[in-house]
Amino acid sequence: MDFKLRILGSSSALPTSERFPTAQVVLYNNEPYLIDCAEGTQMQMRKYGVPFGKLKNIFISHLHGDHIYGLFGLLSSFNLLGRKQNLNIYAPAKLKDIYEAVLNHNNDQLKYKINFVALNDNGKNKIFENKHIQVFSFPLKHSKPVWGFLFEEKQKQLNIKKEAIEEFNLSIKQILTIKNGKDLIIDNMVIENQKLTIPAPKPLSFAFCTDTLPIQNLNEYINGVDTLYHEATFGSELIEIAKETMHSTAAQAAMIAKQVNAKQLVIGHFSSRYKSMEKLIEEAKEVFPDTIEAIDGLLIDISKTNC
Repeated sequence: MDFKLRILGSSSALPTSERFPTAQVVLYNNEPYLIDCAEGTQMQMRKYGVPFGKLKNIFISHLHGDHIYGLFGLLSSFNLLGRKQNLNIYAPAKLKDIYEAVLNHNNDQLKYKINFVALNDNGKNKIFENKHIQVFSFPLKHSKPVWGFLFEEKQKQLNIKKEAIEEFNLSIKQILTIKNGKDLIIDNMVIENQKLTIPAPKPLSFAFCTDTLPIQNLNEYINGVDTLYHEATFGSELIEIAKETMHSTAAQAAMIAKQVNAKQLVIGHFSSRYKSMEKLIEEAKEVFPDTIEAIDGLLIDISKTNC
């Protein structure tokens, strides 16, 4: 399965000429799942070829403007494009009130239905699933209620050995039964499943940790994650400002990646005071070498983290 992450915005609240504020798209088999929707998100989606028409699910971490101000324009564009398909938005409960106020003030009517799903701040919660992937929310700590998201593949079926199909002349029904973990019974003889199959690959995962102080118990929610995005607004020289604004430093993000046994770390949400991210990346790599800088337009292949 194709599992990728597209960075649409990597700046903190103040955009720059090179960086938009926070927005990312998980692409699973080219189906997009939008995470946060800062100003300019729909332009970035067009620029980097995100399939507009396939977008069915949007995940909003919290209600600061640099994470939601692009949402209203995006929803309006869907209306202008004649969208009929329902759209699901997983977000803090107050977002529904905010959007309805905008809608009512402008006397707008949508041609499609929005299903708002309020996030629960009580631990880890499954908020979405289909036959391939599931999404969980979990609480972070910021100046507003805030959530992270875990995108996780579902466990795939076992792979059956080709030689077993030929040796036992297996039917389609028998193959499906074996792939689901059952033993094969032929003429009262039991052939153990492990002799017929090869284990399926470990499910891949991606975790999104936006504006937050470092959370020490994240391993309860995302332990062993393949790719972790964690905000790193400041360098360690500004750790007091990070505490005051309830953000993380690059080194702190790297410590979290180490604690949750992540395979790869992506840091972003950089303060606009930094003209170069080199020092932030170096700071993170001293703690967690497999660190990547979030850059607008960057495409990360999560499928390759287990290679």
